[in-house]
Amino acid sequence: MTTFVDRVELHVAAGNGGHGCASVHREKFKPLGGPDGGNGGRGGDVILTVDQSVTTLLDYHHSPHRKATNGKPGEGGNRSGKDGQDLVLPVPDGTVVLDRAGNVLADLVGHGTSYVAAQGGRGGLGNAALASARRKAPGFALLGVPGDLQDIVLELKTVADVALVGYPSAGKSSLISVMSAAKPKIADYPFTTLVPNLGVVTAGSTVYTVADVPGLIPGASQGKGLGLEFLRHVERCSVLVHVLDTATLESERDPISDLDIIEAELREYGGLDDRPRIVVLNKIDVPDGKDLAEMVRPDLEARGYRVFEVSAVAHIGLRELSFALAELVAQARAARPKEEATRIVIRPKAVDDSGFTVTQEEAEGEPLFRVRGEKPERWVRQTDFSNDEAVGYLADRLNRLGVEEALMKAGARTGDGVAIGPEDNAVVFDWEPTVMAGAEMLGRRGEDHRFEAPRPAAQRRRDRDAERDESLREYDDFEPF
Repeated sequence: MTTFVDRVELHVAAGNGGHGCASVHREKFKPLGGPDGGNGGRGGDVILTVDQSVTTLLDYHHSPHRKATNGKPGEGGNRSGKDGQDLVLPVPDGTVVLDRAGNVLADLVGHGTSYVAAQGGRGGLGNAALASARRKAPGFALLGVPGDLQDIVLELKTVADVALVGYPSAGKSSLISVMSAAKPKIADYPFTTLVPNLGVVTAGSTVYTVADVPGLIPGASQGKGLGLEFLRHVERCSVLVHVLDTATLESERDPISDLDIIEAELREYGGLDDRPRIVVLNKIDVPDGKDLAEMVRPDLEARGYRVFEVSAVAHIGLRELSFALAELVAQARAARPKEEATRIVIRPKAVDDSGFTVTQEEAEGEPLFRVRGEKPERWVRQTDFSNDEAVGYLADRLNRLGVEEALMKAGARTGDGVAIGPEDNAVVFDWEPTVMAGAEMLGRRGEDHRFEAPRPAAQRRRDRDAERDESLREYDDFEPF
């Protein structure tokens, strides 16, 4: 049964924004009190947050589809809809977020670090919020915006100070078990370690973490054995420790050739040349192992390596090794740039940035003008096309943004197709240029004489009598069948 997963593909969906409400306030003796439709609630975000108690991506391996809740629609009486609840997904420290093309979106290191993987849609405005001095009684509301849909890849890169690398059964698991409180599975057959193990080591005043990386073999960087799956866990480590087996029973292997092969795989993987190395000659409690260690040590020191002869079983040489590692870890930490205070980066738009683009395409031999931009595409998603007044409101917004003028400059003529949005999700219509987009078709939208300023009492009585007389005349003219 799988217990450790360090790479998953996750499908996340943010919540949709709630629709705005079109409502008119009504009460006794005041049947038309004005628009009072509330706004829709915001959809919930999907947020990835580093949690130190999480060490694997196993939960997302079994449940790769995650969705935040939708915002509630607005209601009459100026009641706004409830916002959708954010979905917070805990991930291990050192998780890298990528898109499906392999581009890095976020590198989550440090407890509490978070990243919004999918943003919830904004709620639609109710007709109360759309009312203005010119539009006193809007008979429509805006729809909520759909939330983001994202396919992302999560990769876990272990956050540790020291990485133990070497052939299978070189003694890495035994070494980490005696240097720390880690309890990895240990046996005398290859690939005992199937997942990286972490241990915490204290040497004097320095506390550091050690990662036992599963065994590497020749060709690991090309996918052989288990090495390719776990080489990424070496990337964040400050110090590399080559654990060499001096008591191997394989006649074609020796510590020098093992070191050369592992170094070749690390170079092939790339990005690790600047890490300091230490060589550990393990299993010197075995007589032949002790002799071989003394034989190869001069050659290794001649290459510039610091060499330590240890025995994880007999606890020989561990104290010296732990303090040497602590020294290198302290140096690496001191060399890291200090974290600067959080800075807010402001990127103002260019003065000539219209917020949208118009491009000409061909569709079935006919010209098609495509409008792309955050605002026009969002406005289209918010429009209820079954409501003529809402469609006219959209036309006015696009006109004020300058879309109609841009279409004219691009060469659009009456009857040409215009698409707003991407190819797979666009609204297409035949363009009809107007002096003020939509105004001539629908008149002065949102105006109602019943919402004008209060009339004097005498005028209200005269209007009421006139309406009564008119109704009586209609009744007198009625003839039964």
